[in-house]
Amino acid sequence: MQLSTFTFHSDHGWSVPEFPALDSPQTLVMVYGAPEYVDHHAPIHQLLQAYPQSIVVGCSSAGEISGRQVNDASLSVAVARFEHTRLTVVSSTIDKVESAAVGEQLARQLLRAGEDLRSVLILSEGMNVSGSALAQGMSAVLPPQVVVSGGLAGDGRRFERTWVLCNGLPQASQAVAIGLYGKRLHVGFGSSGGWDVFGPERVITRAAGNVLYELDGKPALALYKEYLGEYADGLPGTGLFFPLAIWKPEPGARKVMRCMASIDEAAQSITFGGDVPQGYYAQLSKANFDNLVTAAHEAADLTTNGRQTAPVLALAVSCVGRRIMMGERSDEELSVTLDNLPPGSLQVGFYSYGEIGPFPGQTCTLYNQTMTLTTFCEE
Repeated sequence: MQLSTFTFHSDHGWSVPEFPALDSPQTLVMVYGAPEYVDHHAPIHQLLQAYPQSIVVGCSSAGEISGRQVNDASLSVAVARFEHTRLTVVSSTIDKVESAAVGEQLARQLLRAGEDLRSVLILSEGMNVSGSALAQGMSAVLPPQVVVSGGLAGDGRRFERTWVLCNGLPQASQAVAIGLYGKRLHVGFGSSGGWDVFGPERVITRAAGNVLYELDGKPALALYKEYLGEYADGLPGTGLFFPLAIWKPEPGARKVMRCMASIDEAAQSITFGGDVPQGYYAQLSKANFDNLVTAAHEAADLTTNGRQTAPVLALAVSCVGRRIMMGERSDEELSVTLDNLPPGSLQVGFYSYGEIGPFPGQTCTLYNQTMTLTTFCEE
């Protein structure tokens, strides 16, 4: 497996004098870019010309991850030429209503494409999709041993439009899935949040999809405001600092974070970045900077389990809310992940509107407010 990472910035162009000569049918080119490249796609076109045989995919971001840094107005690129791994790419238009069906469709196409499916990388537009339903659709079809990871495209703090790249120029309303096949492929995954829960545990008593109406029979928005105090005046923006932890009503259930997207004063409801199923338990949470960095450390540790020593390609997908919370110190969580991977590893990725990854008992789920890390290498 041959690896290379590099960047493009509108001010100074490409960070390499020429593109690595790694083009082949077994080459995966990942491109994570600023939202404006949907209108200014000359550098993406250059990549497509340089890698005509390769699978070229990517999406827009709320910050482009390259090594230990997060950049804006840039492209972050990884080129991985596999020796023993076969690649297949499938794509579809997507919307909120059909998100589950699209997930099932993409998963079935990848299963039909061959045996030994080991991993699926899924990238979707981030505004008009149900990330939870997309993940549930894939989980309904794929066997549990397949590692599914990826995320929802971002648009900085604007939340206006996102794009996805699939062997062509950037497009809206797309989802793309890449299947990686082969017994010698090793895939690691880790995900961790680092948020502190506070206040009483409550029950989601009324909800529909990703809209929360009541907690313990009380209006959700009024209850949120009661606990947020002075931060309540800044909703929904300040809601990024207070995600909701939810979990199944069963012993040992793992908590998943949900990030606030919008509020409805008339209905006293809150819309989140992922589903908030009725009957689940819920608890408010708040940021602790040191814990956020520690969580990035834990995510990296989970990918290796102390066994992986060869260099890997790491795909880091973190949440826009984490970046807003950490500000100029966002680079710290990226340094922590890279420091805890095998020497010589390379890291790319993006800040997202939702992270997708494995979850106990199913192949994948939608996360919010987490650092998720997927590592690839060949044995």
